[in-house]
Amino acid sequence: MSGEAMLVFDEGLTAYDFGHGHPMSPIRVDLTVRLARALGVLDLLKVVPAPVADDALLRTVHTADYIAAVKRAGEHPDEPDLKHGLGTDDTYCFPQMHEASAHVVGASVEAARAVWEGDVLHAANISGGLHHAMPAMASGFCVYNDPAVAIQWLLDHGAERVAYVDVDVHHGDGVQAVFYDDPRVLTISLHESPTTLFPGTGTSGETGGPGAEGSAVNVPLPPGTGDAGWLRAFHAVVPDVVKAFRPSVLVTQHGCDSHVEDPLAHLTLTIDGQRAAYQALHDLAHEVCDGKWIATGGGGYAIIDVVPRAWTHLLAIVAGRPIEPSAAVPEAWREDVRIRYGRIAPSRMTDGRDAAYADWSTGYNPDTWLDRSIKATRDISFPLLGLDPSY
Repeated sequence: MSGEAMLVFDEGLTAYDFGHGHPMSPIRVDLTVRLARALGVLDLLKVVPAPVADDALLRTVHTADYIAAVKRAGEHPDEPDLKHGLGTDDTYCFPQMHEASAHVVGASVEAARAVWEGDVLHAANISGGLHHAMPAMASGFCVYNDPAVAIQWLLDHGAERVAYVDVDVHHGDGVQAVFYDDPRVLTISLHESPTTLFPGTGTSGETGGPGAEGSAVNVPLPPGTGDAGWLRAFHAVVPDVVKAFRPSVLVTQHGCDSHVEDPLAHLTLTIDGQRAAYQALHDLAHEVCDGKWIATGGGGYAIIDVVPRAWTHLLAIVAGRPIEPSAAVPEAWREDVRIRYGRIAPSRMTDGRDAAYADWSTGYNPDTWLDRSIKATRDISFPLLGLDPSY
């Protein structure tokens, strides 16, 4: 197997665009690619264009009626279809919606194909990670669920077990729903508490359907959780359950809306904590599934100050050449941001924080919401996977 890493990207992926004023601007993808190029990261990656998923591929997860509804919405964007979640306050209709959304799916499936067939060891689609879309409904800025289609493709092409880890600030509800009754797929989501943030799901008690008990693991985190608490929760749960599941391949979603500057949520991570999470997932892929790793983007709405730096770190880790946090942001990229958007971009690839945390083995503190949440997940999910929650 080649050790080469890949980014699936072409300019057409920025057509996934809900229009002016919508938080999920394609500017964030464009700026990420520009920053990664300026830092030399793209020179380390095989960059390939994305195919457009056909209807047969989409139907492995989505219903035929829903696909038809998305096509109609793209042809008549002024006519909402609330039954299918199209034209809501979150998920606007826009021209060529089907084509743009199918392009994102094609990118994630191409990343999965390249890894599974041994073309590369790691592959990324930063335009993907649209984890809220349901089989018959759009939700939360997500039209088609590209991680779910990619996972289904892997299953259909011989993967015995797939682990999916979602570090977006919002619960990965769509991917969980698609595979809730499938014991071949482990879905893990770390997210802000459903009591304080959309989509209102992802409690520790959501553990998988009949015959698939333990295949869903959720770690809801209190608002205000920062790097140290988030990383404590991650390391107290994710490595153990992934190792117990023994996946053939790891698929990850990297929404960076957990950042303190993100306008749509209430966690307080920094670029440094997010970078540490990306590195931990890379290392886990090598430990449990011979390095086979597919990484996608996700949420992230601080589109200049946060997303480009976070995802450039991700791409560098995918490439096997992590960027030092202290590295300077290239002046040419900052000047381009100033000219195009009238904004002063950060000057370093760090927020100046130390991504240190206290390991779970240091002891449980029942007086903190964070530790109570971690313990609830361990107590409920670990026994279902044959693990001792007290260890």
